[in-house]
Parts: sequence; C-alpha cells; structure tokens
Amino acid sequence: LPSDVGMDYVPLATMLATGQLAEADQFTRDALIVLAGSKAKGRDFVYFTEVKNIPSTDLATIERLWTKFSGGKFGYSVQKQIWKKSKGDFEVWCNKIGWTTKDGEIERKKRWFGASEFTYDVKKAPKGHLPLTSALRGTSLIKELLNHPVW
Repeated sequence: LPSDVGMDYVPLATMLATGQLAEADQFTRDALIVLAGSKAKGRDFVYFTEVKNIPSTDLATIERLWTKFSGGKFGYSVQKQIWKKSKGDFEVWCNKIGWTTKDGEIERKKRWFGASEFTYDVKKAPKGHLPLTSALRGTSLIKELLNHPVW
C-alpha cells in the first residue's frame, strides 16, 4: 500500500475488511496527525494549515481503503461529493452525513454527537458518515481536507 513516508496501512486495511470501523476511524485520525508533521504530532491534532503537508499518496491510499471496504459509502471523496451538493453549507452537510442529532429540549437545535454516538456500521450509517474529522476546533480542518487536491 503506497506511502510517501513509510506508513504501514495494512492495519487500516485489516480493520476495514473486518468491519472494525471505530478502530479504523481512530487509525485514520492518528495517521493524519503523523502525516501532518512533527508539530501536529507534538500537540496530537492537525491544524487546518497543515493539511497541505499531508502527502497526496498517503491520502489517496487512505481514501482507496475506505471507499473499497465500504462499497463506496465512506471516504473523503464521498464526503466531498455531499459537500458540493450541500453547496458548502456546513450544517446541511452535517445533517446529510449524520453528524448531528436533534436536541431533546429544543427540536430545531442541533448538537454534535459524542464519539460513541457515531454509527460504526456500514449498513446503518448514512453515506459519507466516516471517516470522522473533528470540528471541535472549528470547521476549517474539514474544509481543507475536502479541498485537498488529491480528490
């Protein structure tokens, strides 16, 4: 599995092939941190400005694995297609990929899921639901990933 930095993607392929989607999702997040460089690794998260440092070869490998083992249901390219159909409206996009839920107190208010509330089942999750990219520090990281030239 191709990598510009010697990353081993066999564990990711194995997790995806055996339906261990939560583990594959965590592997993907961890890989992005490593691929983004030493500063990202030191703080344990990726700044949106570091996305350009992530090698296209590695992102393409991650993407191929997610799309292959989900039957085309998951992956960044899938998320990007939905992003385009949502006309770049983050709330609309999140609703389409199942990243929000109705708040019990105010029906119209939306809140982010906790990590344990995501659907790690290829048959039950909405198209584009995975891989998860944190928006806790804002939406810029997701937007940069979706606009990476590899897609």
